[in-house]
Amino acid sequence: MAEIAHMSTRNKAAIALTLVSLGLLVPGLGLPALTITATLPVFNKEIFRQTQNVLQAVRSLYESGNYFVAGLVLLFSVIVPLIKAVMLGAILMLKSPATKYRLYLFVRSVSKWAMADVFAVGVFIAYLASKATDNLDAVIGTGFYYFVGYCLVSNLAFQFLSVPEPPTETWPTT
Repeated sequence: MAEIAHMSTRNKAAIALTLVSLGLLVPGLGLPALTITATLPVFNKEIFRQTQNVLQAVRSLYESGNYFVAGLVLLFSVIVPLIKAVMLGAILMLKSPATKYRLYLFVRSVSKWAMADVFAVGVFIAYLASKATDNLDAVIGTGFYYFVGYCLVSNLAFQFLSVPEPPTETWPTT
């Protein structure tokens, strides 16, 4: 707790925003993100309705044999966000400036590849595409908004994070 008292205001904000982002991620993964309905236009009869959240989408992809895609969605929408949050906490708690900065650079590079934002945009594109077809309808669920909230707040948390580059003499030579 003494470490938090000596932290900069920016880093305290980063911690608070990270906790908020995790609070948004959990319902973002578990609540319905998208409902797609297909109808026969001539009879105006519903022939298909599916509602899924992120975790159900991973399971559906896996069960249908799309292991690679399921793995990518799981990795970049679930595992990377959790690891990113844990690493942000580690960055703030580490004592060694060189280790702290190296970990910061690693998280920054991983964040560029985080697919959470891409997943959210993909769901939104699926929503728009279904709206362009007469016999398809899509409704964005609460989980989508929580997930987008996670994406925005998580990125904001990382922008607040302040990790100064250590003096070059503290970097180990190899």
